[in-house]
Amino acid sequence: MESIPANELLLEFSDEMRELLNPNAVEDAKLVQKGLILYRQGMVQQLHIGDEVVSAVVQDVTPVKVRLNLDFMAMSECSCPTEGLCRHQLAVFFSAYSKVGSVSDWVTDWREPIREKKEVSGWAMQTAKDLIKANGMLKPDYSRWVHSFEVSFDTLLASKKYTSPYVIPELFGIYKRRIQASAPVEQEWRLLYELVGIVVSFRKLAALCDRLGHDEDTVRRAYLHLFHNLMDDAEDLAVKIGVQSLPFAFDEFIEKLKDDAVELLTCSSGLEYERIYLYRLLWVHFFKKKLWREEELLKIQTRLKGLQDWENPLPLMVAGVHINLLHGNDETALKLVGQFAAEEIAPYMVYWIDYLSGLKAWRRVGPVIELFLQKVKAYLENLGGYHSCTTFARNALRSVAPYCTEIDRIDLYERSLLAMLPYSFGEYEYVLFERGQYDRWGELQAFVGLDFYDLPKDRLKIVEKERPEVLLAMLHQTAQREIDQKNRGSYRLAVRHLKKLRTLYKKLKRVDDWQYFLDTLMERTKRLRAFHEECRRSKLIEG
Repeated sequence: MESIPANELLLEFSDEMRELLNPNAVEDAKLVQKGLILYRQGMVQQLHIGDEVVSAVVQDVTPVKVRLNLDFMAMSECSCPTEGLCRHQLAVFFSAYSKVGSVSDWVTDWREPIREKKEVSGWAMQTAKDLIKANGMLKPDYSRWVHSFEVSFDTLLASKKYTSPYVIPELFGIYKRRIQASAPVEQEWRLLYELVGIVVSFRKLAALCDRLGHDEDTVRRAYLHLFHNLMDDAEDLAVKIGVQSLPFAFDEFIEKLKDDAVELLTCSSGLEYERIYLYRLLWVHFFKKKLWREEELLKIQTRLKGLQDWENPLPLMVAGVHINLLHGNDETALKLVGQFAAEEIAPYMVYWIDYLSGLKAWRRVGPVIELFLQKVKAYLENLGGYHSCTTFARNALRSVAPYCTEIDRIDLYERSLLAMLPYSFGEYEYVLFERGQYDRWGELQAFVGLDFYDLPKDRLKIVEKERPEVLLAMLHQTAQREIDQKNRGSYRLAVRHLKKLRTLYKKLKRVDDWQYFLDTLMERTKRLRAFHEECRRSKLIEG
């Protein structure tokens, strides 16, 4: 006989199942129907209801094993190949639920649309599903859209008792499909509906991170991709909406969205980059009126003054820089940039370089690049991780290049390469070699500590032909490094490098210099008998 706690868990599980499955969705309706058929045909066998787990075997085309986790639905599993919730899990659920309640009543309640108990402005007390459904049938209404998104989000994601981060992507997917299924029919209104949905969903999901206490690492592992998907969707919509002629009725919606977008800057204590990214994108593509920008700057200043000590001012401050740049207040924007630590502002500066370059506002780009180069080295030192630093350096150089090419500022590009060493090594090495600056190319190789024989053979042949003296220092350095290892194998490699050195000295007609170097080296290493033996064996010195 099952325990009281198991009964309670099973009832809670049934409530979660009711919320998870949408009777208006064809796939969900079919799933419930197939589960019912299996249950009513007596295909559920070996049913066991434990304190937290229900297990059973379902005799389908082939027998499958099912485990329902009453405490954490997402951990439920079935041995069939279906991903996520399947008909076998529904069949076992119905079989277990029959021990504590009526399956027929459960299905009836699930299918029966909940009637409004009280009219509030015609729609305020509707359930999330009814609200979303109404959006596709009624005249577009911004406030109703936002309310329906919020109610649906809270119903599916914010009302749960568990706090595991790994169930969020699954629940968010259900929420997203639900709101997409009920978008307005007209294409232009559908696009705007989706854009509003992105902003509301992003804000609600970011706030949920804080409420559940999920730290940055947890979010990254479990559901950071949801935020990045929303950012990508917003960019796609910017392109689609940008090529359409928009009705005048859009203006009111865009203005209300603009008023709500500022909440992205304060809705969470984390996700700084993602929140700023979406805010910035909205202001570039949708909120273009001069008056709006002036009002937004005042709004940002007011918000900054009202922040509590524990609140992070960075998103608001970066937003202030962004709006000033959009407004053409470059001097003010750069003064604000100067107040940031390098690790805070450098990644956002790359975007502004790209933005101004895209406008071909070359006169405005230069000062931003100059200020960026003052901060980038400290940023890379703080960033850590060779791969991360190399990726950032590559992207930054790609952003700086159009200005340097357009204005013919090769010197500035080279300064950028120097500022980002060693992470810009690949690009810098290529530039120096292509220009035929072999002396500096050799110095760069020595700076990063590459051995002579690590270098591409095709390049070595060219340098040996054009400027063989460039290779001398590299061979000296490589040979000495091998000698310092003080073992027989490294001595053999050192001798190989020394023989190449001898060839180059002869080619340069500097045999006396070679002999002086060799004599000095032999004297300095006279106690390294094994090294001297290798030198004699290879006929580098006389026996």
